[in-house]
Amino acid sequence: MRILLDTHIFCWWFYERARLTSKAFQVIKDAEEVFVSSASIWEVAIKVRIGKMEADPTELVGQIMLNDFQELPVWSKHALLVAKLPLHHTDPFDRLLIAQAISEPLNLVTVDPQLKQYSDLVIEV
Repeated sequence: MRILLDTHIFCWWFYERARLTSKAFQVIKDAEEVFVSSASIWEVAIKVRIGKMEADPTELVGQIMLNDFQELPVWSKHALLVAKLPLHHTDPFDRLLIAQAISEPLNLVTVDPQLKQYSDLVIEV
């Protein structure tokens, strides 16, 4: 299985692994390929800058390679799909992640139950 980690899961993998459920941990360990969206790095950078999060975006980028994860760039096909998605969820980063998962296709690993409304590709952990 090829998976895309949502921002929470990726940050927890690096900063707070104890917050991951056993299911999340196993899904990541068993995956053929693990992807992290460049949008997740962007989201973290914004949240750090406005004081909503403590993290080091540069360190997180390094962790993508150190953990043998793959970076998934944001392509125009991802951005275009966001406009076509129903408004089940209003967070722009989550909407972009689901668009990426559908476009590639990848299973999106998330803690957000709202995202399951978009696709069977969503794995809630």
